[in-house]
Amino acid sequence: MISRTSIDTRLARTLRTALGTSSIALLLVPSASAAGDVLPLARQKTCMSCHALDRKMVGPAYQDVAARYAGQPDAVARLTQTIMQGGRGNWGPVPMPPSPRVTQVEADQLARWILSLQP
Repeated sequence: MISRTSIDTRLARTLRTALGTSSIALLLVPSASAAGDVLPLARQKTCMSCHALDRKMVGPAYQDVAARYAGQPDAVARLTQTIMQGGRGNWGPVPMPPSPRVTQVEADQLARWILSLQP
């Protein structure tokens, strides 16, 4: 009997060989439709009190954030950190407060979702 782990390992190795490492990373990035499932989380964590998808409010539009971070390899990590710890001076004079109610996993989900919103 072949174990599930063995099959997963062989599949990953085959994909790496066939597609290359960078292509596999693209397969792991959530699509816009899958990422859209994060909107309720953004509302629950009150992100939408200061941000909108397509227009500036107190904070920048999420589409503008996605455009600024586009192509940056550390974008998810940087945005996750900003969500959790807050930020100052990146988008104007109003600082973004830290989000202590947002877990690391939730911040990562939110960051990936925001980055998927490029216009």
